[in-house]
Amino acid sequence: MDTVKKKRNPIAIVFLAILGIFGGLQLFSRPLEGKPVTGKVEAPKEVLAILENSCFSCHSNQQNLSWYDKIAPISWAVNKDIKRAREVLNFSEWEKYSPGEHQGKMYAILNMMQNGKMPLHEYTLLHPSAKITDKDVETIKKYTLSLSAAGQSAKKKVETRESYTTPNLNLSKFPVSPNGVQYTDDFKNWKVISMSTLFDHSIRVIYGNDIAVKAVETENFHPWPDGSIVVKSVWKQQALPDGEIRAGEFVNAQFMVKDSDKYGDTEGWGFAKFSGNELHPTGKTASFARESCIACHRQLAEKTGYLFDVPMKINTQRLIKNLQQQ
Repeated sequence: MDTVKKKRNPIAIVFLAILGIFGGLQLFSRPLEGKPVTGKVEAPKEVLAILENSCFSCHSNQQNLSWYDKIAPISWAVNKDIKRAREVLNFSEWEKYSPGEHQGKMYAILNMMQNGKMPLHEYTLLHPSAKITDKDVETIKKYTLSLSAAGQSAKKKVETRESYTTPNLNLSKFPVSPNGVQYTDDFKNWKVISMSTLFDHSIRVIYGNDIAVKAVETENFHPWPDGSIVVKSVWKQQALPDGEIRAGEFVNAQFMVKDSDKYGDTEGWGFAKFSGNELHPTGKTASFARESCIACHRQLAEKTGYLFDVPMKINTQRLIKNLQQQ
């Protein structure tokens, strides 16, 4: 009598194989490095509540991760995002930032929230309670503007002028940003490629050198050609008695220099900001742009080669031909 061999269930075999692979992956899952909380954010409780609920899990040393965030391979992506987020902004090390950096980072947070870029969409899919509401955005906006107002009240009041001020150019040598970008006054002779303003009541004029202007005219900014330089000069708005709005006190000049080899870790752009009449450069080390500037530009301006305020190209020849045919 022949012995009947039992057939193995292929579904069970596949399930056990998957279970084995999944278990093996956990051996390569390492928890995030624990770091101390060295400083806390001094802000109204309603602002702190929003930041703690929607930002702290990635942008602090106080992770409140769910159990599934700690399981490989999900944990690999989570850990990578948290490490990058901490480099850009770490609320647990808030005291390391200057008052000016506090204000700048809150503006960046507000921009991200207003554009729906933060918290990340893939994060809110798994953590729906972290979603930002319109009320949350207004709360962050009000607080951010209060930081700007506080900074202005701390400054010495200056006499009202009828024309905009310019930075003090009586310098023996123009300043250089920690990443090697040097200020130059030549941009004032360049072509204006765009203008903008923000809710902080500023006036912003964007200049481009010849290479950048040609790139705009030909829509050749995917990527922008090396040698392109764009400068955004920022002034405070000044309201005259007759209601006219003019550029008032100089705030800063923001440079973007395209050099793919030198600035590869920031999408080929060298960022720099020179503030006040003394043109004080932003940043203590060359890594400042990687830790702050490029984060916003990656999220909000990828389609235009990581540059804000790129004007739309108008093909004048085509426009004339269309008008002639009418």
